[in-house]
Amino acid sequence: MLDLIDQTPLIYAILAAATLGLAPFFPEPHIWEKLKMLKAGTLRRPLDIFDLALHLAPFLFLAAKLVRLAQGQGI
Repeated sequence: MLDLIDQTPLIYAILAAATLGLAPFFPEPHIWEKLKMLKAGTLRRPLDIFDLALHLAPFLFLAAKLVRLAQGQGI
């Protein structure tokens, strides 16, 4: 898994977070809606939980990529 993170260019991780992570953009990013549901305690349906995981994954990948780059291992 670390090889995948290291081999993926940073721009791809940024683009994935900006597009897949935030889609759909209007009326508000989907991940924002799901995070508000999580905070309110209304994130109960399996579909909503899956949706949160799906939209959160690109941001987690980007964070992992940035950590690897900061450690000097993702170059």
